[in-house]
Amino acid sequence: MFSDLRWKAGLVVFSAFLFLLVFVINEWLFNSATFEFIRGMNWIYLPAGMRLLCTLLFGGAGAVGILFASWLTCVFYFFPDDPLRSFAGGIASAAAPYLVYRLAQLVYGLQASLSNLTPARLLFLSVCYSVASPLLHHAWLLLNGDPVGTGFFVMVLGDLLGTLVVIYTVKGLLNFLPGPAGLSSRQSR
Repeated sequence: MFSDLRWKAGLVVFSAFLFLLVFVINEWLFNSATFEFIRGMNWIYLPAGMRLLCTLLFGGAGAVGILFASWLTCVFYFFPDDPLRSFAGGIASAAAPYLVYRLAQLVYGLQASLSNLTPARLLFLSVCYSVASPLLHHAWLLLNGDPVGTGFFVMVLGDLLGTLVVIYTVKGLLNFLPGPAGLSSRQSR
């Protein structure tokens, strides 16, 4: 039991680290007037892909890691003067990929190995997540009287593009690994 708890704590920390790493990369690559609609809303948002990936791979532990990392970015970067918005933003950031993960378990019988996650299913889940995350964020904004406007559609597009970039970059990198993942993709060429 203790080793299982340590393992899950490690997955939480690893997920938080991966999210924060991709967040920094995203800020470095896409933090300009060209790629940023408003602060925190990018036309390409790579951390969205890491949220979904960590949650699909690590389940609840991945979602908890995303929650902690999202709280850090919200509190110390996006909304340092608005703790309530930071708290709600972190929850929305972690809840959306976790809901999609649960959807995948329910609809596809998602396995821990993700072996039954076909490219079409992965694309479907990416689209679902790219709508769910902005929907949760903007629902909270609406409840607090903030205008939604075009930001919703920008978030959907940015989350979708970022998710596809991350998911397919990782998928491409896996082709270079020895073993079943690399072998099966090399044999299909």
